[in-house]
Amino acid sequence: MAITDWPSAERPREKLLLYGPSTLSDAELLAIFLRTGCAGKSAVDLARDLLTDFQGLRSLLESDKNTFCKAKGLGDAKYSQLQAVLEMSRRHLKDTLTRGASFNHANQVKQFLMSQLRHQQREVFAVLYLDSQHCLIAFEELFQGTINSAHVHPREIAKSALKHNAAAVILAHNHPSGVAEPSQSDQLITKDICNALNLLDISVIDHMIVGDSKVTSFAELGLI
Repeated sequence: MAITDWPSAERPREKLLLYGPSTLSDAELLAIFLRTGCAGKSAVDLARDLLTDFQGLRSLLESDKNTFCKAKGLGDAKYSQLQAVLEMSRRHLKDTLTRGASFNHANQVKQFLMSQLRHQQREVFAVLYLDSQHCLIAFEELFQGTINSAHVHPREIAKSALKHNAAAVILAHNHPSGVAEPSQSDQLITKDICNALNLLDISVIDHMIVGDSKVTSFAELGLI
């Protein structure tokens, strides 16, 4: 049965308009994005098949172009649309938090960093620059490395902090392995950065590691 033949309150688009997007299942949300199904399948049926094939919504959203486009009902146009939607979501969150947001609570920082770094396939080292009230001045991805490491230079971080006239910083990087535990090298580079910034009277509030489903805070572990 086509979706147009369903009762209006059960159609994903109408349901979203009536009750809000949070009431929809992953398949229903994906069906709205797909707009149409394929031969013998409604958009919802196709969405369910895709979620099964990709083992969940997140894997589908984070799949590479070749994998995504090979799936039935998808292709270059859908991939482009999806990437645009994901990027708009990241920019919306970044813009919202940049407008004078005060980063006094670790959960705010963790939510922000998950949106910016979790999807990265390579290791990325980033810095949040804060003013004296711990409001966000800027967020920058400074270094990119291999799947295992990023080449981090404390001097470059110091230069960027001075450029932004930052009073404090929060360091962050992702672990593409998905394990958000600090390594010995993570602790050593954090110490080097702290020493460099202390000379400039810029405090390092925290260093956060973004994993697959968790963000680990150096401050919470007593490592900083």
